[in-house]
Amino acid sequence: MVNLTYNKNRPLPSAEELPSSDETPVDNQLQNDLPNLLLNLLALIWSGRDDWYFGVDMAVYYNPDEPAFVPDGFLAVGVNHDTGERGRLSYILWGEKYILPILFLEVISEKYNSEYGRRGRFKNRQRLEVYKLISGKYQLLESENNRVWLPEIGLALGYEKGEHIAWYREWLYWYDQSGNRYLTAEERAMNAEAIAAQERLAKQEAEAIAAQERLAKQEAEQKAIRLAERLRALGINPDEV
Repeated sequence: MVNLTYNKNRPLPSAEELPSSDETPVDNQLQNDLPNLLLNLLALIWSGRDDWYFGVDMAVYYNPDEPAFVPDGFLAVGVNHDTGERGRLSYILWGEKYILPILFLEVISEKYNSEYGRRGRFKNRQRLEVYKLISGKYQLLESENNRVWLPEIGLALGYEKGEHIAWYREWLYWYDQSGNRYLTAEERAMNAEAIAAQERLAKQEAEAIAAQERLAKQEAEQKAIRLAERLRALGINPDEV
């Protein structure tokens, strides 16, 4: 639970006056790659929207008297995506119309004495755990087919194996309500190229069939001419046969 109680009438610090991160190095590259994949997918899914922001490894300030916390990723809805050429240095609640992020993402380290290790849950944890604040308590949401539906944003968060940045492994993806996974830009490009190749092949096959039909028609016409010539040689008018 975050403490939002403070004097909002006093001068509040700007992003330039606050650290933009905690300068703590990530435990592994997945803590960067997974959130960035979700960000890039959202940029495709919500390409026509300017009311959301997905931060990666960025400081979130909720109280000027408290230190920021820096999740691996977070999603805020109802804020401007475009904040100018420089963009955000950090996410400051009092600079974002007091809109709290709706989703925080933590890629749990699997190293010794990590978050799960300290709780003794390393071996029994689920691959994906989504918690929701209900009546002042965080409750683990049920997943179905490795996905958790999030009605607040109209998307499901889930995981499956796939290839991203030339790395085949388990990745986090966004899904629609029917369970269909949203494709990455690379997958869309590959699908478009495959469709274009199929269309080219279909066109070539249609042209080959048309050429065969023209050849068969020409052969039939030539055969009819030769037959007519033979009939005339026998004194038979082919037009009267």
